[in-house]
Amino acid sequence: MGLIYDWIMKRQVEKLQDARDPRVVYVTDLVACTHKYHLRKKYPELTLSFEPVAVLGDIAHAGLGKLLAEKGFEVEYEVSREVVVDGESFVLRGRVDAFKRDEGLVVEIKTSRSAVNLPKEHHLKQLKVYLELLGASNGVLIYITPSKIVEYYVKHEPVNIEVEVKNLLVDASHPRYTWECRYCVFRKICPFYQPGKKEEL
Repeated sequence: MGLIYDWIMKRQVEKLQDARDPRVVYVTDLVACTHKYHLRKKYPELTLSFEPVAVLGDIAHAGLGKLLAEKGFEVEYEVSREVVVDGESFVLRGRVDAFKRDEGLVVEIKTSRSAVNLPKEHHLKQLKVYLELLGASNGVLIYITPSKIVEYYVKHEPVNIEVEVKNLLVDASHPRYTWECRYCVFRKICPFYQPGKKEEL
């Protein structure tokens, strides 16, 4: 238990510094409620958690990442790009689960409690942003659920990164999906909270 706890919390604490930096934007910010980004900048410590379902996801990522590394993939591959919005510079950062440079192939791994309604729209958008940032041609979205393991192939489509970052900064979509608020750690302090339907993640 101690090993798992130390590993999970170390990863989360390392992100706190970036979470406080007003110039840093994550790829995951571009596919979620935009107000969540603004609240995280003010109250980053509220994001710290140790939940079994999240731990399970991290362990699945680590295990499959090891298998992909044995096949020549670069795992937890970090990407970044400077983005200028209205004359101000920001850094868009992300980390793809696996990248095979010579094939222009990006792999994203997702764990889910349910195999219903796959693939998820926000997961597809996240993968498309990564394809744009890396100039990669193809992506694979892999879902690991209790009832099935399934993969979806995604082709590169142009994404206007500057527009996506600007929409985030002006707080254009809060929430982006009706189910987001139910899972948000900021829901008790958010003026845009909507107790919408629940979705199995």
